[in-house]
Amino acid sequence: MWRKSSHSYTEGHCVEAASWRKSTRCQTGECVEAGQGAGVVGVRDSRDRDGGLLEMTPAAWRAFTARLKAAAA
Repeated sequence: MWRKSSHSYTEGHCVEAASWRKSTRCQTGECVEAGQGAGVVGVRDSRDRDGGLLEMTPAAWRAFTARLKAAAA
């Protein structure tokens, strides 16, 4: 879930942070992380957390993870 800073006093221009999660199948600690906010899912590289972020809708995230699961089966 995305959270605004407790120091944000206006409706816009605030920094928001996500609670990032790694896959339970991550064995090395060097995996992708996902964080969900209002209407968006963010994905980043756990080795390069400041290196960029891929954003998608929750529906696109569900379709993406369903394809991964199907390919692994």
